[in-house]
Amino acid sequence: EQSNNKQQSNMFDFGSFLGNSDSYAKNNKQQVATKFAPYPWRITRGSLVQAAKESLARLEQDKLSVAQLHWSTQNYQPFQEGALWEGIADIYDENLCEAVGVSNYGPIQLQKFAARMQEREVPIAIAQVQYSLMTARNNEILDSCDDAGCRLISYSPLCLGLLSCKYDLDNLPRAGNPRRQLFRELLPGAQPLLGTLKAVAKEVNKTPSQVAINWAICKGTVPIPGARNLVQAEENLGAVGWSLSNAAVEELDVASEGVQKKMIENIFSVK
Repeated sequence: EQSNNKQQSNMFDFGSFLGNSDSYAKNNKQQVATKFAPYPWRITRGSLVQAAKESLARLEQDKLSVAQLHWSTQNYQPFQEGALWEGIADIYDENLCEAVGVSNYGPIQLQKFAARMQEREVPIAIAQVQYSLMTARNNEILDSCDDAGCRLISYSPLCLGLLSCKYDLDNLPRAGNPRRQLFRELLPGAQPLLGTLKAVAKEVNKTPSQVAINWAICKGTVPIPGARNLVQAEENLGAVGWSLSNAAVEELDVASEGVQKKMIENIFSVK
């Protein structure tokens, strides 16, 4: 837990499709979590191990903190899934990482993955999924993480900015922004939730964004909100160092469950 807004983190999260992003952690004793994208040509377990070795070479480090599968291929290339699971476990067995993790796995697929990792005696550290007051199946994925013994990393905890309460049907993202149509569809059914969010924010003297992020923390997740500028980053930092009351969390839970139209899931997410 963070006790103040100035506490620093030494964890970096990189994806293998980001090219030379590994260089940011070079020559630093940092904890690095790397996601490995299940490219179509990564159809053998050995190809994933090779990707890990190449990433470590670029990092000039000996070991990853967490090796993650970036998404599941179950919905479009299920035969590849088994090789990915064995490959990520092989990375651990070859002492190239401290633990493994997944991203964009739903409750059912996470349970299956966890069962296989248990057979291989490979520890699962994290599951990174879209999680916010606007997402569906929140309790299910939390329960699956508890069963798997891993921590939920919640990305998009502000639902692409909708939970900032800065938008309404008369003030949508600019024309051409893909969020414009999405918010037009989501905002009508989200009004009771947004009203509750603003009321709680006023009560605790925080912004709606800070309350939405703190709610995710109170649910036991580690939120990773995005920030387009310094002002947003500083606002996000205001979400730590304090906690919502149990009553406020429950009030937001009820409002979240009542949302008529939930946030669409990431195209790579699976059940």
